[in-house]
This record gives sequence, C-alpha cells and structure tokens, in this order.
Amino acid sequence: MTSPTSKPISLFDLEKLNYDALRELFKTHCFGFTVLGHLDGSSQPSGPTDTKWSELESIVKLWLHGTISQDLLQRILKKKTSALDVWVNLENLFRVNKEARAIELENDVRTIVIGDLSITAYCQKIKILLDLLANVDAPVPMKKPTDLSSQWPLEKI
Repeated sequence: MTSPTSKPISLFDLEKLNYDALRELFKTHCFGFTVLGHLDGSSQPSGPTDTKWSELESIVKLWLHGTISQDLLQRILKKKTSALDVWVNLENLFRVNKEARAIELENDVRTIVIGDLSITAYCQKIKILLDLLANVDAPVPMKKPTDLSSQWPLEKI
C-alpha cells in the first residue's frame, strides 16, 4: 500500500547534475507503488469525485516536492499543478543549458589533479565527471587500444 512516508530520500539538485540517475530511481519507486501513471499521464481520475486517485496524486506530488532541493522547489512549486506537471517542469529545468553544463564538465575533466587524493578517490572523481557528461548527452569517446597503435607503433620499439 502506498504511504506518504514511503518516499525516496535523494534530492534532485541542479548543482549536482544528478537528474538522470534520480529520475530512474524515482520512476522505479513509483512503479513499485503502482503510481507511475501519475508521472506519465496514463493515470486519470474516473470522475471529479475520484478521491482515491486524488489521494495518490497528492502522495506522488509530496514525494516529488520532498525530493527536490530548496532552490528547485521554489522554482517548481505552483498552485493547482498535477504530478505530471511537476515532473515535466523538473525535467525541463535539468534539460535546459545542457551544452553549457557539458563544457563546464569537460573543463573539470581536463583540469582535474590528483593532489592529496588516493588513486581510488581520484579515479572515482573522474568516473563521476564522465558519468555526469553522459547524463548531459556529451559522453567522452573512449579510444580502444587498437586506435592507439598508429600513435605508438610497437613494432618500432
């Protein structure tokens, strides 16, 4: 049974660029509680007095509002919006300026220094940046070892 206390705990945050991962988690959460239709618009009330549907709609909106950073909440919170409206507005906020975010992340990848990080922490930091780039549809192309053979011909060594 769906319960208002059964909400996901992670926060959607523009600064963290975590939309794609949390979007998937949130959809899974809604699927598990059989309320995914409130996010995709496939669930509609049977009539103006469908209190069960309205209750579930309110719970999904509470989950959404409870998993949005304070900054995003101020941008998204409006009167008389559906869970679908909140979901679409949230996606639009994260999808705007993808190119600028990609440039910023690419710069972060190029300028990363190991400093006093352990090699594990350094590699994890790189992986996070590469995952974030993929999340804004700007994945870093990986060269295969065969691609490097033209740069370093081993037979000449």
